[in-house]
Amino acid sequence: MQLIKETVGSIPNTAPEGIAQAVNQRWNSLTKPRGSLGRLEQSILRLAEIQGTAMPVMERRAMYVFCGDHGITAEGVSLYPSVVTREMAKNFLAGGAAINVLCRQVGIKPLIVDAGVVGGNIAGTLDRRIGDGTRNFLREPAMSKMEAIRAIENGIRLAHDAAARFDIAGVGEMGIGNSSAASALLCAFTGMSVEQAVGCGTGLDTAGLQHKQTVLAAALRRAGALESSDPLDIAAEFGGFEILTMAGFFLGAAGKHLPVVVDGFISGAAFLIAKALCPCIGNHVLFAHRSAEKGHAALLSASAVTPLLDLDMRLGEGTGAALAIGILSSALALYREMATFEQASVTGTEKEEQYS
Repeated sequence: MQLIKETVGSIPNTAPEGIAQAVNQRWNSLTKPRGSLGRLEQSILRLAEIQGTAMPVMERRAMYVFCGDHGITAEGVSLYPSVVTREMAKNFLAGGAAINVLCRQVGIKPLIVDAGVVGGNIAGTLDRRIGDGTRNFLREPAMSKMEAIRAIENGIRLAHDAAARFDIAGVGEMGIGNSSAASALLCAFTGMSVEQAVGCGTGLDTAGLQHKQTVLAAALRRAGALESSDPLDIAAEFGGFEILTMAGFFLGAAGKHLPVVVDGFISGAAFLIAKALCPCIGNHVLFAHRSAEKGHAALLSASAVTPLLDLDMRLGEGTGAALAIGILSSALALYREMATFEQASVTGTEKEEQYS
């Protein structure tokens, strides 16, 4: 717990002084109308504020894919059995998954984290295991509070390592049953109803969705009797080992000025945990896309954030984050490489008047 407290205490509440002014001056000096690149300009400002420099870099890129299994799958809330988590983790290692293709396209190094896949550690993954999957949170807490703390601390340490190796990191996940965990966390942290928060996950039909909502409503009633407001208690009730490890990664990265791109709904639920522990964490991450999974739009709205993309995707794995890193790379190239009005011998004020 001490590591969590120290990490939260190291995260700055405000951006370094002068960064915003310098970045905006740079954008406004380039041969284009002011503000014409929209949220690309805002994204580079966020990148600069996180890194603490008016000339950010993102040459060394990583994608951390956090994997873990969930006991709630015993209730039939997913189309797929838990063994698929293990099989997909091996597919990631072999380079055959969607996330591998996108990472190759954008020059991102994928790293696969085993936070608690059923069946023991998979050779080639980063071993940050807490257990052999979580327990069934319909019947009991998904994990103990101590396990929750260990998972978050694992994520913090992993982020410290990442900050020494990379300029930017995306965060994605794989875990059968994790949309149920994310939905339950969304309800618990925001007070949202299961009807608002619970979607089809791996592709449930109407009957399957209704069953999933019934199961999660019952789980929330069970845990509601505890009446705890401690974020760690809530996270332990419903979270996955991979979700809590991601939450720790957000915190650890923020403390080390490493920009992190949040993928979709599941990593968004991890963000909710991190935000409950550190309210300013939103200033230290970028949001990739709005997932088609039902609860994600509500989660983004509750967090008052606007992602870069909206492509009706709901694959997970970090695929949205990989696409967003590609867009950020293009935006940064524009910021660093475009000529200024002075360099191009273009009169800034006159040219802007022509553009308007």
